[in-house]
Amino acid sequence: MSEIPARATESEDPSDGARRKAAREGAAHDTRATRAPRDTHSQDAQTAGDAHSRDAQAAGDIRTSGATAPRRPGFASDEVRPGDPVWQSSPPGSIYDYIKVASFSIGPDGLVDQWSVRAEQLFGIPARRAVGLDPIEAFIDPDRRERGQRKMAEILDGREWTGVVPFRVPDTAEEERGREGLAEVYVMPTKTEDGEKAAVCIVVDVRTLRRIETDLAASQAIFSQSPFGFLLIDSDLRVRRANQRFASLFGGTPDDHRGRGVHDYLTRPEADRVTATLRRVLESGESITDMHITGFVPGSDERRHWSINLYRVHSGSGRPIGIAWLGIDITARRAAAREAAAARRNLALLNEAGARIGNSLDLETTARELLDVVVPGFCDLATVDLYQGLLAGDETPPGLADGSAEVRRVAFSSAVSDAPFVGGGAEVAVGAVHHYPFNSPCADALRTARPQHVPGEEGGLVQSTLAVPMVAHDTVVGLAQFARTKGSEPFGERDRDLAVELAARAAVCIDNARLYRREHERALILQRSLLPPGDPVASGLDIACRYLPGNASSDRPSEVGGDWFDVIELPGHRTALVVGDVMGRGLRAAVAMGELRSAVRTLALLDLEPAEVLSALDEIARGLGAPGGVQQATRAARRPREADLSEVYLATCVYAVYDSVTRRCTFANAGHLPPVLVEPGEAALMLDVPPGMPLGVGGEPFEEVEVELPEGALLALYTDGLVESRDHPLDEGLQAFVGALTDPTRPLEDVCDHVLNTLDSHHGEDDIALLMARVQGLPADSVGDWTLPREPRSVGRAREYARAQLLSWDLEPLVDTTELLVSELVTNALRYGEGEIRLRLLLDRTLVCEVWDSGLVQPRRRRARDTDEGGRGLQLVGLLSAAWGSRRTPRGKTVWFELPLPDGENGLTDPAEALLSLF
Repeated sequence: MSEIPARATESEDPSDGARRKAAREGAAHDTRATRAPRDTHSQDAQTAGDAHSRDAQAAGDIRTSGATAPRRPGFASDEVRPGDPVWQSSPPGSIYDYIKVASFSIGPDGLVDQWSVRAEQLFGIPARRAVGLDPIEAFIDPDRRERGQRKMAEILDGREWTGVVPFRVPDTAEEERGREGLAEVYVMPTKTEDGEKAAVCIVVDVRTLRRIETDLAASQAIFSQSPFGFLLIDSDLRVRRANQRFASLFGGTPDDHRGRGVHDYLTRPEADRVTATLRRVLESGESITDMHITGFVPGSDERRHWSINLYRVHSGSGRPIGIAWLGIDITARRAAAREAAAARRNLALLNEAGARIGNSLDLETTARELLDVVVPGFCDLATVDLYQGLLAGDETPPGLADGSAEVRRVAFSSAVSDAPFVGGGAEVAVGAVHHYPFNSPCADALRTARPQHVPGEEGGLVQSTLAVPMVAHDTVVGLAQFARTKGSEPFGERDRDLAVELAARAAVCIDNARLYRREHERALILQRSLLPPGDPVASGLDIACRYLPGNASSDRPSEVGGDWFDVIELPGHRTALVVGDVMGRGLRAAVAMGELRSAVRTLALLDLEPAEVLSALDEIARGLGAPGGVQQATRAARRPREADLSEVYLATCVYAVYDSVTRRCTFANAGHLPPVLVEPGEAALMLDVPPGMPLGVGGEPFEEVEVELPEGALLALYTDGLVESRDHPLDEGLQAFVGALTDPTRPLEDVCDHVLNTLDSHHGEDDIALLMARVQGLPADSVGDWTLPREPRSVGRAREYARAQLLSWDLEPLVDTTELLVSELVTNALRYGEGEIRLRLLLDRTLVCEVWDSGLVQPRRRRARDTDEGGRGLQLVGLLSAAWGSRRTPRGKTVWFELPLPDGENGLTDPAEALLSLF
């Protein structure tokens, strides 16, 4: 059986008899021309066409045509005789290009006797293997074969049958083995030449049909729901189909646009250009992407812009059938592009302004830098006026300024004329002080902080002027005027906004200079307020100090630093000497210095060892730069912290505790310069104190060094501003400082002045802090020291020792109070302490009593109830003494109290009244 033709064309108006005759002649010819009857396909196909004309129509579409058919075997010539069918060999371009239709025939024995080429494609079995197979046994699953045999018997009995049959490819097909499919089968009974009953089967792949249905539905959805204008244009360049989006833009329904051309939508020049492009796409198959066209939509005079994409559309057989047109309205995008281009130009000008304006803290220089940017790139003439009070250093209150106040013209620039810019009033020279009339546009701009447009004078050079107030941080600092001459483009809204931005940037730079000067002054005041007021006083030490803040530099006013010093009185006539330097400058450094100084004083009152004080300060310094403060910094101490370097606080510090009784001084250093000691009759030397890490670094312990200071020795603590400068390295400065301390016997004030005058410190580059102390130990007759055994009689002995010592010092008014308090402390040491008890009385500016024992438990004051018999000892100590406390020692603890000396001004508390106040 030959391949059933997909389309047949016959001469105009043929009769049924002529059509059947042509079919029989073609079938007879194919039968004679084929040597193997089972390998030919046309006989049963044409027989089926005779038996059932509609089946022949299903196999091929017979159309009327006057075309010349290709020559076929059995015809005497190439000429087509009237009434003969014409069989096309070219791709027909019909539905059969998309669906899989195949045919085969079944002989009287129920076996396949003819197998078409399309059957080979559908089932994957060549004809040499398919012919002779039982279709039921070969293609049908075993559970359906019994029913299939019954149907085959009915078919061979002369019945037609149509149905959907699942099939599988038999094992004889190696490439397609095991594949399953679904086919719609149309079986038509036929007869052989001998009159035996046979059948012709037409098979359609059902899954291909379902896929086509899905593709059609998807194509319809895409076409109808597309947010773009979608057109299908045929080969005549007419609209074949339009979607709803296109119709909503150009009016009507999608069907109303069928048959229209591009000239129905666009102006003639634009339509000709688009038509030529459509023809090129149709002929060459080249796609066009993002082609811009312009036109109008019905009912609007606004010019619209579209971006279209064009590509050629083909049929299933690959034949070009038209062009797909996808269009999107880009009118808003084009407008945005124009705006973006203007914005880029303005941004370039702003970038230039950012690079050129504000390179100095000088007000006039900043104003001239603004004019260098805007002339001639933005305007032709420009001026800057600043408030006279701002230039004089007065504080300008925030808010809107008085537009008629005095201003000074600080800058002028012109691209077309050397004459000063008039701007609607009298001529004003650069440097002149003037004011604007209250009702003038310039005064209104200053008063309202809003730009004003000033039209040019008749017959003048200027076309228009923008008067823009210079506003920074809600403060009007001056007025900038930008003018364009006649013949230039007038100012628009975009130019107005740009002028405001340029003036604001310059105003911020001008205001920064004012704010910097104010910050420097306030930081200096803050820094001085955080330092010890007056001359510090310490027991057993003669103190002198100097602090010089940095206040001058070669290029700009310097900022205040974080240098500080302190002298802290400790219990037991001991003194803490502190000198430190916070790295960095400005208000931040001054505030950090204040926080560290406060922390040092607090830690010193806890009477901690110097190394412990620096360890606690290190935690505090790290907490200054942490969002969660000290606790957060402590938790994060063991893991790396990625913090902004501007928020990291580092400081150096040296902390020394001097005991006036033993004249021993304990040092601990956190990255600071070493102290300098000058002993009587000896040259100055730098003490070997381990430097340690700066505060804020963390991770390293601090070491202590104890040094015994001889009587009359001079101790100097200082910061790096004294010994280091840009011109002199640190080593040279240290040697010069040590060399300047030649005579420690001179008064300390004179020694400080001599050091500052001798050293080439280049003051102004950094702060200088200098603290000097001359050792004056407590005399031996001002100290009473006794050791008491752990027995009850020691309480009475302690009272006797205290009474006798106070009478020898002529302090009889303090005897009763001291006896009572000593009795309480010694009793507590016996009850709660350990080891031997030591009693010590110290006389200097105050009287200090200390009770030592080996116990580690610190006394804790509590409030006794009215019914309690004890628990009031420490309350009594707190009532009768000026101060009391306890501190740890290497071998236990020390509990102490302090009493002021009787001088006739400060009355002493009566012990009897204090006892009664407890109840």
